[in-house]
Amino acid sequence: MKTTLNISDATMVAVKREAARRRQTMSELVEAALRIIVEPGPRKVRLPPLPEFSGGRPRVNVADRDALYRAMEE
Repeated sequence: MKTTLNISDATMVAVKREAARRRQTMSELVEAALRIIVEPGPRKVRLPPLPEFSGGRPRVNVADRDALYRAMEE
């Protein structure tokens, strides 16, 4: 189907450049972009919560540089 669209000069330059980079026609590029907008995306999958672990008490005060170096040497 043919249609007429009003597109700014700056946008048209960017579309032409991108179409050339992808070795596509401008029509192919614009149709693909519009398809992304109008077609429903994948359903959101509800993921299980991440496990929580207790790391125990802190072994070192991270603000104490010397204590950090000593802990890394252990």
